[in-house]
Amino acid sequence: MGIFKLKSDFKPAGDQPEVIKKLVDNLKKGKKYQVLLGVTGSGKTFTIANVIAQINKPVLVISHNKTLAAQLYNEFSRFFPENAVEYFISYYDYYQPEAYIPRTDTYIAKDSSINDEIDRLKQKTVMSLLTRRDVIVVASVSCIYGAGEKEDYSSLAFYINVGDRLSRKEILSTFVELLYVRNDIAFERGNFRVRGDVIDIYPSYMRNLAIRIELFDDEVDRILMFDPLTGKVIEERNSVAIFPANFFITTKQKKERAIESIKRELKERIEYFKSKGKLVEAQRIEERVNFDLEMIQQTGTCAGIENYSRHFSNRKEGEPPGTLIDYFGDDFLTIIDESHVTVPQLMGMYRGDYSRKKTLVDYGFRLPSALDNRPLKFEELMQRWDQVIFVSATPAEFEIKLSEGEVVEQIIRPTGLAEPPVEVKPMDNAVDDLYSEIKKAVSKGGKVLVTTLTKRMAEDLSEYYNELGLKTKYMHSELNAIERAKLISDLRNDKFDCIVGVNLLREGLDIPEVNLVAILDADKEGFLRSTTSLIQTAGRAARNATSKVIFYANRITDSMQRAIDEIQRRRKIQLEYNKKHNITPKSIKKSKDNRMLKMCNLDYLDEVVDVDIAIEKDEIPRRIKKLKKLMQDAVKKMDFESAIKYRDEIEKLKKLDLEL
Repeated sequence: MGIFKLKSDFKPAGDQPEVIKKLVDNLKKGKKYQVLLGVTGSGKTFTIANVIAQINKPVLVISHNKTLAAQLYNEFSRFFPENAVEYFISYYDYYQPEAYIPRTDTYIAKDSSINDEIDRLKQKTVMSLLTRRDVIVVASVSCIYGAGEKEDYSSLAFYINVGDRLSRKEILSTFVELLYVRNDIAFERGNFRVRGDVIDIYPSYMRNLAIRIELFDDEVDRILMFDPLTGKVIEERNSVAIFPANFFITTKQKKERAIESIKRELKERIEYFKSKGKLVEAQRIEERVNFDLEMIQQTGTCAGIENYSRHFSNRKEGEPPGTLIDYFGDDFLTIIDESHVTVPQLMGMYRGDYSRKKTLVDYGFRLPSALDNRPLKFEELMQRWDQVIFVSATPAEFEIKLSEGEVVEQIIRPTGLAEPPVEVKPMDNAVDDLYSEIKKAVSKGGKVLVTTLTKRMAEDLSEYYNELGLKTKYMHSELNAIERAKLISDLRNDKFDCIVGVNLLREGLDIPEVNLVAILDADKEGFLRSTTSLIQTAGRAARNATSKVIFYANRITDSMQRAIDEIQRRRKIQLEYNKKHNITPKSIKKSKDNRMLKMCNLDYLDEVVDVDIAIEKDEIPRRIKKLKKLMQDAVKKMDFESAIKYRDEIEKLKKLDLEL
């Protein structure tokens, strides 16, 4: 029996059964690379889920952006509710890397804002990989960056059993070595607290769940799992494993060895700079590294400790760092989603990172070993892959060549939906014409995606349409992963009708309600208007039976013509299949439940709409009642800032009620 249990109300249809069989057969034969060319809306994720259900190995799904990763996480979580579906993306909401600009003698210190929830999910991912095999990890390209050493992280796990002879001092010392911080006042994730013979710890990978260890003399008497907010006991256990609070952790012996190794490299670097007459650089590197060494000796870590990772892992110069890939072992399946975009991203990570760090090393801000704190080179990544399936509606020549032409096509949609018809309209009157088209689409109960070439155009267009009465939002690059997922969820739940964006509306936005996709300036040749981009963007309308695509352009470029020809080729095959099998196309029906938002407890972040002065008097009591419930929910979640906003809106409505 397989380790994965697929739960779904649907069965493979169209050409899915044949595609699933072909992919699984190739995997069982040991084929390393395959390409799944699946048109948008053909159920590629469901196909892959069926493939996963028939293999007995962990799975890594790599996505090129956080929005799509969140969406894939939602999909696989629903398909495999009994298995460990994890989420591993960059935990930075904001990230300014350390850099130096020699031309202006400007040093830019590292500055970042870490999303605590995503940090927890990354820790939970690693824990799952170390403790079970039925794991599906949905990750962004950040999975090829350093993530500590698997050997150290797993070996330092602290296992506690009822009846163990452990003193209070031993337990507290171990928690400190695992980089947990004692805090008897504010009990938060990554902290522990002590009250007599009762020790509470809030593991870094848990959410709303902490561990209580009760001692009797020097013996573990009870182990309890409890809610850290209410103190309510959830369950009693006989044993528990506590993993480190940070990926970058090591043993005491390795730490001491690393300190000596860093000192030797520092000495060599100082001598190098002095021999070149670079006294400023020599003094700079000496001061910075000595400060870091003192912090490591006293606390076990320091700011930017990842830059010394080569010394802690005892790697040779140039050797690749430890990454999430290492936690999978040698036997696992990798799915590269939207491979035509994801693969180039994976290829380019190393070069950009090296260029920035080389400048820091040359000017004495970092030791040369910092260059080995890096993402994997693409060649190194290929060596670590076991078996790979590239998934895309428009696979690149590289993936096709790598798979030796093993391209499995999935063109027929189970719903009978064909590629949407494409209209070409002049750009000169595009804004007003699009306004009319959006109104038509919304009147049919649909949603609209509009893509522009510039952020300014997207912002202005969104504002203009809002002034005309359309409910429009602008999706921009500054939104973090959870905010983007919420924006898409709000669109699907009728809080607005149209999203305008630049390059965020192409691959993988699975919104069945979309019945119109408009591409402005479709004739401006370039990356955003290439044949691949046009096909991908048009594909966002391929999940609705009444949908269409409009290219706004004053001429038909070669890219446009190739895109239109390919869309028509697929449409012809699909329509012929429907006619032969007497199939009537049906729009895709998909749950609007967003597991990502529920998991992150963000349901109370709904925006408070300013009081409408034109509101009817009879409507006010109902609005006040709704706001009071939102306020109470926010208070329960200790989100007092939102609660205050709700309270203020209630007061405005009460005042308005008296005036009316």
